[in-house]
Amino acid sequence: MKKLDDIAIIVQARLGSQRVPRKMLRTFADTTLTEILFEKLKSSQIISMDNVYFSAWEQELKDVAAKHGVHVFDRSEASANEDNDLQLIYEWHDKLPYKYVVLISACNPLLKIETIDEFIRNYAKSDKQGAFAVFEKKTYYWDSSGSPITDWKQASIMNTKVVEPIFEAAHCLYASPLNIIKNGYWMDTNYPPQPELFVMSELEAFDIDYEWQFKVAETLWQEKLLQ
Repeated sequence: MKKLDDIAIIVQARLGSQRVPRKMLRTFADTTLTEILFEKLKSSQIISMDNVYFSAWEQELKDVAAKHGVHVFDRSEASANEDNDLQLIYEWHDKLPYKYVVLISACNPLLKIETIDEFIRNYAKSDKQGAFAVFEKKTYYWDSSGSPITDWKQASIMNTKVVEPIFEAAHCLYASPLNIIKNGYWMDTNYPPQPELFVMSELEAFDIDYEWQFKVAETLWQEKLLQ
């Protein structure tokens, strides 16, 4: 069992996105993606804001964190603009006084705080060192050679009710020991045992990587506010 006080909560952001420029600070339904996540974290039932850090390089982002009383980890320019070195991207791995980290993406505005809390609780109780959020897909997949990946269970027709589920990365919730990052490992993904899979809602995992996704997510968020 992991102690909650041993887990750092990190939100990492930058303004240099090529596909959706400045998406972390662009107006999103009268707020921003960054502030939506900060407000959620402050409403958590289990997260102590003393354990929350916003890893950012640009001053504009740091100013938003200051407005919400969130600790800032001073990310380097290289960390914000290079994406091929694990220890560089996660340069906080040997600079924060914690044993574990839960990394939360701010690019998933539909992600509920209840889901974040459940992920953290499950990770704290788990014997696994790492955890990774996924959602279930029951459909048909093939590899690049045309061989089926999905188990059809010898069904004579395509029927997604009978196929075995495959799990897709949610790209919003990750957990790992901090001390394995220095060795090039993250969430135990590079060696056994594999991280524990945390199954969540596909809708909550809706990610913003493209302009059309920004617009769709904003519409869904506004509809949610009217419910």
